[in-house]
Amino acid sequence: MGDPTFHSPALLITAAFSRYEESLRWAKSKTEAEWGPIALESPAFDFSQTAYYEPSMGAGLKKIFWAFERPYDPAATADTKLATNRWEVEYAAQSGHTEERPLNLDPGYITLGKLVLSSTKDFAHRIYLRDGIYAEVTLLYRHKAWQHHEWTFPDYRRADYQEFFDRCRDYLHDRLRGR
Repeated sequence: MGDPTFHSPALLITAAFSRYEESLRWAKSKTEAEWGPIALESPAFDFSQTAYYEPSMGAGLKKIFWAFERPYDPAATADTKLATNRWEVEYAAQSGHTEERPLNLDPGYITLGKLVLSSTKDFAHRIYLRDGIYAEVTLLYRHKAWQHHEWTFPDYRRADYQEFFDRCRDYLHDRLRGR
């Protein structure tokens, strides 16, 4: 029998995407109020790999990532996703935008070996956590590079996203080493 071990702190990340700059500013403020200061922020990437979100979010979407300073316990993944779901509903109700879903928030976390995303959708590669929330290893880090799986979303395979994830991983690595 093995002894349970506690997980090393991870780095909480959140992807936010919308066609409205004001929704991204609102999301940044909301996430910082809840999870503390942002350590790293990506550029606003054009989100054009799929038209899947256009019926509910419109066209011309931009996606941005934030990585938060505070150490993150992966055991909080379901709570984190449930919070972002509530915030999406809150923003949609108050924003006055015509889209059903003017803001999409996708939290996850980075460890030295992987990037994990949470979801409300079940698939064969996702593990049920609780309260309707699942998690998947979207990318793994091996041989000094991010590597995707067959299920990895096309945008997460992008080199520019992965450059940002490299910065996040380096930040986490330095923090774990006490630098």
